[in-house]
Amino acid sequence: MSPDEAAPAATRRSAALRPFALFGSELATLFLRRRTIAMLAALAVVPVLIAVVVRVTGAGSNGRGPAFLGSITDNGLFVGFTALVVCIPLFLPLTLGVVAGDTIAGEAALGTLRYLLVAPAGRARLLLAKYAGVAAFALAAPVVIVLAGMGIGALLFPVRPVTLLSGDTTDAAGLLARTALLACYVALSLLGLGAIGLFVSTLTTVPVGAMAATVVLAGASQILDQLPQLDWLHPWLFTHYWLGFGDLLRDPIVWDSYGQDALLQAAYLAVFGALAYARFATKDILS
Repeated sequence: MSPDEAAPAATRRSAALRPFALFGSELATLFLRRRTIAMLAALAVVPVLIAVVVRVTGAGSNGRGPAFLGSITDNGLFVGFTALVVCIPLFLPLTLGVVAGDTIAGEAALGTLRYLLVAPAGRARLLLAKYAGVAAFALAAPVVIVLAGMGIGALLFPVRPVTLLSGDTTDAAGLLARTALLACYVALSLLGLGAIGLFVSTLTTVPVGAMAATVVLAGASQILDQLPQLDWLHPWLFTHYWLGFGDLLRDPIVWDSYGQDALLQAAYLAVFGALAYARFATKDILS
């Protein structure tokens, strides 16, 4: 290949790799940020606290405390599962709202947004990279909870075969696989909220406002989902299937809730992703 042919080829390769470089840079910036590390550490503390409290107080044994705490004393692997259930309504939406709300508004507040757009990445690629970072955090958060829960659970409690909701028994490896599916289910369930947060972040240059609005919307959706008068609206709320993972604890696994949740989150991603792009593509970047 001649030097004249090699130069355009190198340019094409550089252009092809540019989106991945932008995504890698976004991941590094996100997960090396002290705030992100602190939030993941706080999430990891939740299962540790649950396990220690159950171990010290004996909650769940001999009928003391809620029934699910008894499952922890019988099998330490239930700590991760229980911690996920506890974190889904509040802690996970709170941390994801912080990450999603900061995507564009945070860059604008720091005055770095226009410099990001000077690079030949384009606004669409920048939005995609920002949302990919949000999605990565949505997966990392439940994984951290599960790993911390299983670690402390195995340390403080016995690990035995467990009885599933269907009445069948599975060993520790089977429960580990189902808990991994549960973590993926939770990550999938948060994608719609991430898209909403990305859109809200394009509307303001105040990241705290975008974070608060995203978290409030998550709470409002959960409240609406509890009102029987609005049962017609429930299937359309992005939080409706957040706790619909019971079928993952049956044998065989029923995938209906997984599929319904995936379709719902994909719809929110499509709608709010389009709104975020429409807003961002026409927005004057002054900072």
